[in-house]
Amino acid sequence: MKLQNKRWTDEQFNEIRKEVLATWETGKDVEDLQACIEYTKNIPVEKNFAQALEDAKAAGITLAQPRAGVALVEEHIELLRYLEEVGGADLLPSTIDAYTRLNRYENNIEGIEASKKAGRSLLNGFPAVNHGVEGCRKVAESVGKPLQARHGTPDARLLAEIIQASGWTSNEGGGISYNVPYSKDVPLEKTLLDWQYCDKLAAIYEENGVKINREPFGPLTGTLVPPSMAIAVGVIEALLAAEQGVKSITVGYGQCGNLIQDVAAVRTIQAMTDEKIKENGYEGVTVTTVFHQWMGGFPADEAKAFAVIATASETAALAGATKVIVKTTHEAIGIPTKEANANGIKCTKMALSMLEGQRLADSPKLQAEIDLIRAEVNIILDAVYKAGNGDLAIGVVEGFKAGYLDVPFAPSKYNLGKILPARDNEGCIRYLDFGNIPFTQDIKDINTKKLEERAQVEGRAVGFAMTVDDIYAVGQGRLIGRPAKEM
Repeated sequence: MKLQNKRWTDEQFNEIRKEVLATWETGKDVEDLQACIEYTKNIPVEKNFAQALEDAKAAGITLAQPRAGVALVEEHIELLRYLEEVGGADLLPSTIDAYTRLNRYENNIEGIEASKKAGRSLLNGFPAVNHGVEGCRKVAESVGKPLQARHGTPDARLLAEIIQASGWTSNEGGGISYNVPYSKDVPLEKTLLDWQYCDKLAAIYEENGVKINREPFGPLTGTLVPPSMAIAVGVIEALLAAEQGVKSITVGYGQCGNLIQDVAAVRTIQAMTDEKIKENGYEGVTVTTVFHQWMGGFPADEAKAFAVIATASETAALAGATKVIVKTTHEAIGIPTKEANANGIKCTKMALSMLEGQRLADSPKLQAEIDLIRAEVNIILDAVYKAGNGDLAIGVVEGFKAGYLDVPFAPSKYNLGKILPARDNEGCIRYLDFGNIPFTQDIKDINTKKLEERAQVEGRAVGFAMTVDDIYAVGQGRLIGRPAKEM
């Protein structure tokens, strides 16, 4: 198929579906699409992810969701139940393993068997495609909360088929956010088409009475990503999903660390996604938000790590995010124990409870940040549309080639990597190098002035050293990478 931002016909979808289901043996489990839809239609409403988000948004509360996934079905169920019952998770994940993310299902055969012999998971997630519909349905039927697949898969088509047929009612990812930050050699044309398939699949379930939530991955590389670039990508992926007929979309954002900027970003991504959805004529779409707790390096000290988690939770509440993705105190060490994971949830939920109903008050400073982010996003989006001659999907491909879309520190060879971020004197992330983004001079001046203010305080020149220091700062116990003072 030729890439364009146009809703697929059922004929186009069904033709490609034959190829998708033939890629691995468990594809036969979902050949009867209508039977799969009927199964998912009968799951209890309290286990529908989209409905839970809609209810939370209407109630003005923030839900807590961890990350978690192990190799074997029974152990995965045990882990999720623990996070639900002991941790108090409102929503449940199934973090998918790295082999599945690369569509290397054959490698998981050995990984599953080795995990059985070792008595512990030797995979870094749940191999949903290998376990197929039978295993994934057993997981869904064994827990009481809605389930989402969280992964990082450029080609998630078979994974999407299996998890939706199993009663998992949310799928994370997108053609940009699950390619550029994760892969080196995968063309954007391919991932955009593959995720159009996933969105069309979600829409087919929706048309048949099953709400399916789709969630672009907001943090991207999770390393000093300027809010406007993250938001531009989120809005684009939301629009691409809406074009295929998706009705429940959760746009995300990763914590940067400055309270004002983070609140401004969450409110801006909600408002701008709503506006763009409406401007493009998509009806009946519910947009919710997710705030990701700090995605960079964590302090190894457990008490300090809890402080990072609590601060992020407070920001999510004050911003009015619909849900927050929870981290653990083991982030600096490796894969967390179930106990550490549950403790991260409990810390998060306590902070959310303390701030329930509270919002950061409007202020000139908050509004100025919203105005700046909004202006930057609009310039990026306009440039992308222009690059695609009005077609958003083509504009993404051409926009990355031109550097209008550019993700800091991404491995993809299709990403120019020309922009550089750094923190200003208050910890807000600014553009140190604008790359090829066609910002107006006044926007450039604001960013540059903010960085110069920090440079003056620190007694050094504005430069890449700030960026390097900022990358390591939180892991070393501070937000801004200040240079060490001479004794």
